[in-house]
Amino acid sequence: MVTLATFSWSWLLGAAVLGFGMGWIAVVHRGRGVSKTAAIWLGAAGAVLLALALARLVPGRFGYWLDLGLIMLAVYLAGCAVGSWLRHLVVSRHSPVT
Repeated sequence: MVTLATFSWSWLLGAAVLGFGMGWIAVVHRGRGVSKTAAIWLGAAGAVLLALALARLVPGRFGYWLDLGLIMLAVYLAGCAVGSWLRHLVVSRHSPVT
């Protein structure tokens, strides 16, 4: 894990910055969400990929890409959460306390 972060720090930083930007602008657009069926399928696919990575069943280059992709997804989602939270703090109008 440390080796992956050491050699791929620029990709991880890019995922964090991109996630921050998407989290910042995503608050403005209220689109339709993912259907319940699609959410179940996406969750199942994510769980299978995570299990493959943790069990180290995918060897070589493809295993490295799987690990890097999952870590980049986690960093991207964390960046989205931080960007959305900061936008809420900066832009939202709070009612005055009386």
